[in-house]
Amino acid sequence: MSLNELTSQMLPAIEAELQRQTARLDQPRTRPFYEMLTYHMGWSGEGAGPEATGKRIRPLLVLLTTAACGTDWQPALPAAAAVELIHNFSLVHDDVQDNSDKRRGRPTVWVKWGVPMAINVGDALFVLANQALLDLTPHYPAETVVHAARILQETCLDLTRGQYLDMSYQGRKDLHIEDYWPMIGGKTAALLAACTSIGALLGAADSATQETYRAFGHSLGLAFQVQDDLLGIWGDEALTGKSAASDLVEGKNSLPVLAGLSKKGKFAERWAQGPIRPDEVQELADLLAAESAYGYTYEAARQMTDLALNNLRVADPQGEAGVALFALTEKLLGRQA
Repeated sequence: MSLNELTSQMLPAIEAELQRQTARLDQPRTRPFYEMLTYHMGWSGEGAGPEATGKRIRPLLVLLTTAACGTDWQPALPAAAAVELIHNFSLVHDDVQDNSDKRRGRPTVWVKWGVPMAINVGDALFVLANQALLDLTPHYPAETVVHAARILQETCLDLTRGQYLDMSYQGRKDLHIEDYWPMIGGKTAALLAACTSIGALLGAADSATQETYRAFGHSLGLAFQVQDDLLGIWGDEALTGKSAASDLVEGKNSLPVLAGLSKKGKFAERWAQGPIRPDEVQELADLLAAESAYGYTYEAARQMTDLALNNLRVADPQGEAGVALFALTEKLLGRQA
């Protein structure tokens, strides 16, 4: 069974489980509040549909890892829903903190209903994620459920650390490449590591294999974010769906920018002078490439990709799900958008 065939089974099951979990809020007095959640999740409102829901990569990683350990993936659905709800809780709050007015091409929750309501939506998603994990109890021993909950809570703490670093870095001119890795380790890699770690736990893998799967998810997250940084400056706008100017204009301390600053050349001089104008973006992207920032970032992405694939090989995923897990990894790390 191919990746497409497996995901065609898993994705509808994931969506049904997410809808089941969020339906806890579907009560007469709070239905408008519930509809704010369904809007953010991509199920309702203008533009609802696959483009608005996102790709559900994180829950897929949970289920594929569980299945690749040789066990049935369906009892793990509450855990898959939990990680996706945590991801979406962080997105709602990030949109407020970053003052982002669009998410997947639609107005963000805070734009439609205001910041206080958006914070409450994020809080609800966080609580729903924790309630979802408790639904594992009919199928797994109590100590396994507690272990999964511990992984998820430690991951949430990592998410807040990464977000703190991201926000505290804004506007700073004294950052170095070594400041970058702890930030993306919290913001991107931590949750992917939780997906593969929880998936292996629910797949009854031994502790060493669980750790190898965790390391795979962590490296996958690092590689994914570095690649995202590349696409954020040099990506094809027609494929990425966003302006390649945005990362430079927004002043993001991405890996290419920090690599460029480390050269203390013309790019660093211009960066120190203040915000980048849209009409300067192409020139500065070319300057970054000339000052080896593209090559440095590309090599970092390649190294993280190799590390992720090597960890996955050591984990030795089995069966059709194992083949699909390799295929999904290669698809994520070979993307152009």
